[in-house]
Parts: sequence; C-alpha cells; structure tokens
Amino acid sequence: MWIDTHCHLDAAEFDADRDAVVARARGAGIAQIVIPAVDAGNFERVRELAHRHRLAYALGIHPMCTDRAGPGDLDALRDALARHAGDPRLVAVGEIGLDHFIEGLDRDRQAAMFAAQLELASEFGLPVLLHVRRAVDTVLKHLRRTPVAGGFAHAFNGSEQQAGAFVELGFRLGFGGAVTFERALRIRRVGRALAQDAIVMETDSPDIPAQWRYRTADARAAGATMRNEPAELAPIGVALAALRGETAEALAAATTANAIASLPRLAGLLARSEDA
Repeated sequence: MWIDTHCHLDAAEFDADRDAVVARARGAGIAQIVIPAVDAGNFERVRELAHRHRLAYALGIHPMCTDRAGPGDLDALRDALARHAGDPRLVAVGEIGLDHFIEGLDRDRQAAMFAAQLELASEFGLPVLLHVRRAVDTVLKHLRRTPVAGGFAHAFNGSEQQAGAFVELGFRLGFGGAVTFERALRIRRVGRALAQDAIVMETDSPDIPAQWRYRTADARAAGATMRNEPAELAPIGVALAALRGETAEALAAATTANAIASLPRLAGLLARSEDA
C-alpha cells in the first residue's frame, strides 16, 4: 500500500480520463492521494475532487501564483480553512513555499505570501506541503521563525545537510520520479542516505515523470506524451527501494506510516477506505 502525497488531480491533463486515472491508481495499490491547491481559484475544485473520489486535499497559494494573488486571496484562504476546519479530507495547507528558480517572480511578494500562509497553518494547527526550489535555506529560515505542525518538503532536491535540517524541524521529504533518473546523482545519494522514517512518496502528477515515461523534445513535438499519474508511484517506489537496498514492501509500509504521522487526518481516511 502506497500513499501519493502530492498529485495535481485537478490539472487539465486529467480532464479526459480522470476517473480512469483514479481507478488505475487504486489498482496499483495507491491507497490514498493528496491533492494540493495552487491558488484561490481552485480551492473548491480540489475539495470537490477529494470528496468525489474519497481522497485528501490541501488548500494554499503556490509561490508561482503569488504574482497574481493579493490580500483578498489570503482572506479567501483563511475563510476556506475556517469553513472546512472540520472536514476530515482537509489534511494540510499547501502547496506553499518559495521558488527562486523561475526568473521574474517577485521574491519579496513570495516571501510575504509564504509567511502569511505559515501563520494560517499555525493558527489552524495544520501541517504544510512545501514547494522549495533553489530556496531551501530561505524556506528553513521561515519555518524556524513560524513553527508549524510539520509536513513535507515536496519534490526535495537539496543536499544531505539540507535534508537533515528539514528533518530536525519535524519535516519529511517527498521523493518521486526524479529519483529514477541515473544522472540525478544528488537526489539519488540523498534517497539512499536518508533514514527510512524521513521519506514520503509522491508523483507530482501530471509532472515529474519517471525515467521510463520521459520523452525527448523531438518526440514531444511529434505528439508523444510523458504525463505522469498516481499509478506510477508503485514502480517509482520499487526503484527507490532497490536504490536503498530494501524491499518495496518495507518501503511502502514505512512511507505510508510516515505520511500518516505527518498528516494525521490520513489515518481516518484510510480506516474509512478499509470499511467501505
């Protein structure tokens, strides 16, 4: 049994076959999926999908969406968190964080939105799903300033030392398709070195496909697709387990337990699934 801790199931790439995508995931042993929001405009969409498919969701404003967000969006987030505070499928605040990779994004605006959302996570007692791209040290500084109830550093791609800093603050690190690429030396090294209780699994579907789903630019121009989906989590987990010298069964059990420990409301959702 696996848990996909980060999947954008609301993305347009899934519009044609979303029900089949969820069915394939369940057939592949994916027991639960967390759908993060990215802006105020899709808060209700991710919530509706989570309820329709018996999944989990998070509410937040992605750093890449902060240039078009304002105080009204933070008010909308606070209102949504308050209205749905008793919803067992609302498991975190996210996807939030900092992105210092994409040029042109206002870093001061990102920082202000991130800080405000950490305050909301603290206020509502929720963990966070973190987007961290070339901004690890700055994100860690914010987390030390505003402690929250843990969560995940999604699609982690930092160093072993930076991974340790997140773990010390009570966070776990998300691994997905990137770890299957033989040239991804740093993330594979971290994936081998981390303690088992520091890892959670994710796909970031429809993005970050595994190596076997990768298509060249020429192939994509010719119409080939490299869409990722939650069912890919199982073979990604097998690949990470092999890299670590573990069985896939042991890694699945450990990462499922880790996801529940970081997002406690998942335990109740899994129990409901077993009773269904």
